[in-house]
Amino acid sequence: MAERLQKWLAARGVASRRQVEQWISAGRITIDGRPAVLGTTVSGGERIRLDGRPLRLRRREDAQGRVLLYHKPAGEICTRRDPQGRPTVFERLPKLRGARWISVGRLDVQTSGLLLFTTDGELANRLMHPAAGLAREYAVRVQGGLDDAALARLRAGVELEDGPARCLQVEFTGGDGGNRWYRIVLAEGRNRVVRRLIERLGGRVSRLIRVRYGPVRLPRDLPRGEFRELAPAERERLYEAAGLREMKLSRSRRYPARRRRSGR
Repeated sequence: MAERLQKWLAARGVASRRQVEQWISAGRITIDGRPAVLGTTVSGGERIRLDGRPLRLRRREDAQGRVLLYHKPAGEICTRRDPQGRPTVFERLPKLRGARWISVGRLDVQTSGLLLFTTDGELANRLMHPAAGLAREYAVRVQGGLDDAALARLRAGVELEDGPARCLQVEFTGGDGGNRWYRIVLAEGRNRVVRRLIERLGGRVSRLIRVRYGPVRLPRDLPRGEFRELAPAERERLYEAAGLREMKLSRSRRYPARRRRSGR
């Protein structure tokens, strides 16, 4: 059965749907020698190339199952390469053959905390899609703190330059003097949305840590710059949260949790 190109490639772990759509719009993908366009469908017998090179495609069932939880340090960026030579989150991840890690959303360079990576492009797309409404929880340190009126506005909604945003939960968690900590939960992942919300109310974020994405929490014992693979039960809950039914891996295809020794 024919499927749209971006969905077909995502299901085989090539990239997320969003990334494939960007490649199509940039003219980087050809099908049987012709440039692909948005809306193109494929059935599997076509010759698909990216930047003139054949894509290495796996079966749908082999593209699923691997999900990494990474503790991002501040100072790393969430792109594969950086013209300025800054460290990227992908440098820390284990190498893959015939597959690529897809980042589930991003964190800005100054933000630390939980990042998820997967080889399943369809899972990544579902987790990032606004319709999923998955909660993102942050620990936020604000210089000078926020008064009760500001907290009420965060709960009610604040107009930003790209549309309104509101916090599902906001609560003071500690600190005094010049810095105070808050727990903030949102159901979206727009660029720098937490920082922009606080700045719109006259505050300044001095530290921002993502501690949860959907059902997955950042482990307290996972050091910055290290990762571990999700356990089967954790992975199953993540697929359920995305509205997908996970294709179970055979015992021979399961991967143990690992940590990468820090090179920095």
